[in-house]
Amino acid sequence: MLRLIGLGTAATMGGATLAGCSKEAGSKGSATKADAIRSVLPTYKSAEVLKPDIPGEGAIPEGYLTYPQQLVDAVTEQPGRGGGAIRSMSPWWGPTPPTLGNNSYLAAVNGKLGVDVNPSLQDGTTYADKLNAMLGARDVPDLLSVPNWEVDKVARFSDAVKALFEDLTDHLKGDAAAKYPYLAALPTGAWEYSVWGGRLHAVPFPTDGPFAWALFHRKDLVDKAGLAAPTSPDELYELGKKLTDPGKGVWAFGSVFDMVQQFFGCQQIWRKKPDGGLEHKFENPAYRAALEFTAKLFSDGLVHPDTVSSKGADEKQLFKAGKILMFQDGLGAWQGMQGEQSKVLASFNMQPMPVFGVSGGQTVIWGSEKPVFFTFLKKGLGAARVDELLRVLNWCAAPFGSREFELREYGVEGRHFTRAADGSPIPTELGRKELGAQYTHIGGRVPVKVRSGDTPNFVQDYLDYYKKNIGLLERDLFAGIKLELPANWSKIIQPTEDKIRDILRGRRPIGDLDQVTKEFLASGGEEGRAFFEKALADNGR
Repeated sequence: MLRLIGLGTAATMGGATLAGCSKEAGSKGSATKADAIRSVLPTYKSAEVLKPDIPGEGAIPEGYLTYPQQLVDAVTEQPGRGGGAIRSMSPWWGPTPPTLGNNSYLAAVNGKLGVDVNPSLQDGTTYADKLNAMLGARDVPDLLSVPNWEVDKVARFSDAVKALFEDLTDHLKGDAAAKYPYLAALPTGAWEYSVWGGRLHAVPFPTDGPFAWALFHRKDLVDKAGLAAPTSPDELYELGKKLTDPGKGVWAFGSVFDMVQQFFGCQQIWRKKPDGGLEHKFENPAYRAALEFTAKLFSDGLVHPDTVSSKGADEKQLFKAGKILMFQDGLGAWQGMQGEQSKVLASFNMQPMPVFGVSGGQTVIWGSEKPVFFTFLKKGLGAARVDELLRVLNWCAAPFGSREFELREYGVEGRHFTRAADGSPIPTELGRKELGAQYTHIGGRVPVKVRSGDTPNFVQDYLDYYKKNIGLLERDLFAGIKLELPANWSKIIQPTEDKIRDILRGRRPIGDLDQVTKEFLASGGEEGRAFFEKALADNGR
């Protein structure tokens, strides 16, 4: 599941356009100042039901090492108000669950909601294509979940927001949010990103930890081979050589380039230059070094052929099968895969590789409090219907310790999950088949990590990893500033990524990075630099 909640390699999109929007194709973008953002946000009010065993720290979620014996009703009034079925669309990275009418999990949740939610789950790896077509046709569902990484790649996305989605400001600004207490309990840092054109337009799905990626490895198989975790890029390369055995259908690596950049100390996009202004990552020697290193993994045959030949191999399946032993993914992928695979192979042990720098240098960890998803409401439904939809989203955001949380996350006891000896839910095969985060991804939630019987060590391992490495998190230069990116900037992201992909796979020489950088800067990169520099200057940074 994604970068931050484990949905895998991010789907990408080129310069999509929206017919009929007001801005010209050459939109210069805009940056809403931090104080203007704050003026339209919901008033935060905690809605904690249980005290955590491991308190959260900043963007690190709270941890629970035991499952509560007694649950509470968080929502005492049925959200449904007699409206028709609610159409929703959200991404999903896995087998498609049965649809409404053939799915007992949907029936159970909709029974509690008092209104039918009719989810459309779309393949997360090609979600951009579906989203592009939908925005272009101006045909959106009642509730639309959009991953954060797609937003920046859609040219004129802010025009789509204004043309197609409801302005939620008057419904949620300030104390008005108290009507929806579990939406008001979502972190303020997540709401800050949900503003377009100075108005609140989406409900955020907060990150369950600010790190964008981890480098996961099959620790069980690495330990079995008698090998140790690397402490440098050179050791990572040597580990890859020892683990790769094409004759047995085993390769060391899947996709790792984003994590390699962090090991080499390269920023995610921009960093401030000592003499003023911003430097793009392509201009940083650390980026070239990371590119050269990763290209060598490809050229020396250490990367699985499916990854070499495609934009997005099914690396989760390859990892489960032991066909690749290291790949990058969001930390949210961890618990679900560990729990699922431990039933197949008791010794299965998925762990993030310890982070390291180059020659004793400092590594950089990418991330921010940007939400994983944004949920938009279709424009023009009327105040009563908007209220009904927000009541449904409020139900979907009910906190851990509530019956609503358990039903949303696990389904019905005895059908979709059983209980371990400690009372924690363990999904059944039907649960794994019918649940696809149909309500989770649209509703947001206060992030928590909860021990389960099939992943007894996960919560401690997860939070330990964050607490050990949080000091390496790259500072977000633009935190609290809402950026609506220039169209030319959005248009060049995907074509440039395609060129870099060709270099990594050996279809273009490393030396072509200079030409790629030149083309990038000429086609919108310099315009983007000026835009980002002005945004910082306007906010006194």
